[in-house]
Amino acid sequence: MSQPYVLILYYSRYGATATLAQHMARGVESIKGIEARVRTVPAVSPTCEATAPAVPDSGAIYASDDDLRHCSGLLLGSPTRFGNMAAPLKYFIDGTSALWASGALIGKPAGVFSSSSSLHGGQETTLLSMMLPLLHHGMVIAGVPYSEAGLTQTTAGGTPYGATHVAGSDGKQPLTDIELALCRAQGKRVAEMALKLEKPL
Repeated sequence: MSQPYVLILYYSRYGATATLAQHMARGVESIKGIEARVRTVPAVSPTCEATAPAVPDSGAIYASDDDLRHCSGLLLGSPTRFGNMAAPLKYFIDGTSALWASGALIGKPAGVFSSSSSLHGGQETTLLSMMLPLLHHGMVIAGVPYSEAGLTQTTAGGTPYGATHVAGSDGKQPLTDIELALCRAQGKRVAEMALKLEKPL
């Protein structure tokens, strides 16, 4: 029997959201008995449907429906795009109607995370936009509780809706200690919930 896993599915253009995904994975893997599976999605083109290579040149490999179908939990990440999730991630999620029809994700825990270039760059609405399809899939949304002291101390990223990062105008601002702690805490929380909610075979 394969070990349960939390799917960490993200899109990242300049690397900040990918960095968050890596730290989410560390939070997940701090819990015994579950692993992190990190996946990304290909970019889309505004003028025509782009053809991406089967395997990206670097970073995480592309997600499949099966990665989503068999996960025990999900962490979904995107940079902000005018207060919304990025088009490539939405394109992938929009293609999951077969999973919705089969109820494959019902009862599984999910969390969301995001990055933006500025402090008030639409992080919270981006997180909320990612929650909507997950609720339609019947997933159980897990945010970051206020038992995490960083939520009341942060002067950068971090929200009760999910971990966030202020990447700066060049996208290269490193994670603060508080952003890092909240990111790992959310990964750990979703992993713990996934094990508790795992359906017996």
